[in-house]
Amino acid sequence: MNKSSRFVKIVTTLLVAISISNAPAWAQQPEVSSGYTEKTAVYGKRFMIAAANPHAVKAGYKILKQGGSAIDAAIATQMVLGLVEGQSSGIGGDASLLYWNANKKQLSGIDGRVVAPATADEELFYDRYGERMGRKEAGFGGLAVGTPTLLRVLEGAHKRFGKLPWARLFQPAIALAEAGFPVSHRLHVQISKNERILEDPTAKAYFFDSDGNPRPIGYRLMNKPYAALLRRIAEQGAAAFYDSDIPEKIAHAVKHAAHNPGRLTAEDIRNYKPEDVTPACVSYRGYKVCGMPPPNTGGLAIAMTLRMLERFDLKSLGFDSVKAHHLYVEAYRLAHADRTRYIGDPRFYKTPGLLDGTYLRERSARIDPSEKSRVRSGSPPDRPSRSLHGEDSPEPPSTTHMSIVDSYGNAISLTTSLGLGFGTGLMVEGFLLNSQLRGFGFKPTSYGRPNINRPESGKRPRTSKSPTIVFNHDGSLRLVIGSPGGGRIINYVARALIAVLDWGMDVQKAISLPHILPRRRRVELERDTSAENFEDALESLGHDTKIRRLTSGLHGIEITPNGLVGGADPRREGVALGE
Repeated sequence: MNKSSRFVKIVTTLLVAISISNAPAWAQQPEVSSGYTEKTAVYGKRFMIAAANPHAVKAGYKILKQGGSAIDAAIATQMVLGLVEGQSSGIGGDASLLYWNANKKQLSGIDGRVVAPATADEELFYDRYGERMGRKEAGFGGLAVGTPTLLRVLEGAHKRFGKLPWARLFQPAIALAEAGFPVSHRLHVQISKNERILEDPTAKAYFFDSDGNPRPIGYRLMNKPYAALLRRIAEQGAAAFYDSDIPEKIAHAVKHAAHNPGRLTAEDIRNYKPEDVTPACVSYRGYKVCGMPPPNTGGLAIAMTLRMLERFDLKSLGFDSVKAHHLYVEAYRLAHADRTRYIGDPRFYKTPGLLDGTYLRERSARIDPSEKSRVRSGSPPDRPSRSLHGEDSPEPPSTTHMSIVDSYGNAISLTTSLGLGFGTGLMVEGFLLNSQLRGFGFKPTSYGRPNINRPESGKRPRTSKSPTIVFNHDGSLRLVIGSPGGGRIINYVARALIAVLDWGMDVQKAISLPHILPRRRRVELERDTSAENFEDALESLGHDTKIRRLTSGLHGIEITPNGLVGGADPRREGVALGE
């Protein structure tokens, strides 16, 4: 980089920093960084769990030790996460689930993406004056609340794959909610940075003291309403949520929200049913890599990226090679262009043949190893005859992920989310409501073409969730992984896969690896890591770069001939635990 361009970049960076520092807290990234703690791989022989909070992992571990299956442990873990990490996920949010049944040698997917209200239309995010709302402001209040799906997803999976009684799985969360848990450093930081979101009186009274100060680190936070509701769900199943007074309470909170009253009704909630889906799988260097199909975009985007990279010898290049990172950036940019243009809710628009071998070879041929290329969406087979536009809608990173392998060889990769940090800020019966409808494209049309991700009645917004399970060439389990991170999820997971499958790292080293992530207009380099060393080299190839904090939340389990290896992201407070 020459002196002139470096000066311009420094000035630009300073101006951006000033604008961010003067911006209100709610305008910044919801899942702000709360520190970095070095973590080491965890080893086990019988079972392993990796998730976002020690209390939740402990609950899941106990279920596994009692002979529970992976879904049993996931339910116990998630109910605790909805308490101790309630800003990221919970029963007011949604889920994407992959499950490996070792006995039947069968991989199943359950899509639990939120659904728009029956009365939603393409002008959902327009105000009464006909003006399109700002994306940040639209996330607050009732308008962005979609149908909560989590409990019906988990109940359906438990009926098929569970071993322990449903009621037993809720006891750890009930006990902790009644006794209280100490506010962690991370939760305290999240509360401190989200005052604007927490204007709902119920949520404010829960997360702040009477003087308006965030609950301090170590404060014992009890949630009696959540405990009472979980007790009902434990006794009656998901019907205690969907076929009770809860839908009316949610609908009332949405309709009467102080900001942006919404359209979700009790009938929308009662009518919700999750969908069994066929996982999106692709071969990569002899492995079978599987993810979720649309409207989850991670499965296809990761598959496209890996297939386009397969002709390059990434193993020989290694992590220290700028060429390896350049190749990855270029492959992902091509995949992202197609993801944005062609992937939406398949109930509304058929997904074209993005994994077609001939098509991906043609796309891969566009990668220039020596410089950044101009990227456009391609022309895959079976693309829609009706010309569509794909707005690149930003996604908030408030999500969680867990990976579990049980003593029977079953595995689950589960990503759950509220959308924005603390969802919409609305709280009902001790849980927060999601802001997932904000994942829609706000423009109904662009350049005269319909937006594939525009709001419509009963439609699911596109999401980057990427729960992933990898198999060896003989069909045996190899890796279970996923991450939160909004629009960055796909990159977090794809790079971890390359680190394990190409560079031979164990799962913990792959998770801890410094992030180098392609975004829409630039390549992000993780601050205070060796990723910064690639700045000049990447810019010499034509890439614009930006150094910043990157708060992934990867949790993974590697299955090796010597046993299980668990890894948790050092950028958050999660842990792995096994036996």
